[in-house]
Amino acid sequence: MTLTSYGPTAAKVAAEPPSAPPGAYLKHIFALAKRSLIKTIRTPEALIDVTLQPLIFLALFTYVFGGAIAGGSQHEYLQLLLPALLGQTIAMAGVALGQNLNADIEKGVFDRFRSLPIGRSVPLVGAVAADIVRYLILMVVTLGVGALMGFRIETNFISAVAGVALAIAFALCFCWISVWVGMKARTPGAVQGIMFMLVLPLSFGSNTFVDPSTMPGWLRGFVNVNPISQLGSAERGLLVGGPVATPLMWTLIWMAGLLVVFVPLALRAYKRRV
Repeated sequence: MTLTSYGPTAAKVAAEPPSAPPGAYLKHIFALAKRSLIKTIRTPEALIDVTLQPLIFLALFTYVFGGAIAGGSQHEYLQLLLPALLGQTIAMAGVALGQNLNADIEKGVFDRFRSLPIGRSVPLVGAVAADIVRYLILMVVTLGVGALMGFRIETNFISAVAGVALAIAFALCFCWISVWVGMKARTPGAVQGIMFMLVLPLSFGSNTFVDPSTMPGWLRGFVNVNPISQLGSAERGLLVGGPVATPLMWTLIWMAGLLVVFVPLALRAYKRRV
């Protein structure tokens, strides 16, 4: 005769699947990352933020404002703008991640994940891993169209690859803010509104579009510590030449800070939400 317990201990075991070995954990992450990519392929309009949106920013500021800002030389402004724009647009690309996670929760998808013998953090990490493909698309599209517009990398191949890798690594750290907001907000629309309220001041209150020396003193102080400014300066150094060490150091510090703060917050909010 088999005895079945329905007490708190049994309920806890049912709610928390046994921990999987590291190899299985990675396998589960890849499986859920593949699921996210398949969903993206079936809805290609979801790639607008990493294809059309950065190109609109690039063309708009180069051809409409570039001549006035750079004293008539649109090519000179393009060389200044595009490296820093990689950092600005890749930060905005992370907004969709929080929206998609929030929508999956509302549809009950994460209730199904809870019934699977996978780690509790696997759905979030898998979704973040899938975003690497979106960020690569953004890099290829922006640099490719920029080359057609006249942008030229003035350093070398290794520096250019390092610049692309740095931008993607920063995005993988910054997107955890979007994951956290996606766990806390009630609707996908609210996630978008909250994230744009954060990303837009960071984007335009940076050295991406204009020289900070033309700004008021109080604003320059914000620009100098802005992570988008530090990333933009590092990208300029890696792609067109200039100082790299100091902005790279501050970018890495910001990346570590984002992970330390927002990964635990996102995981805690996820456990409470689902």
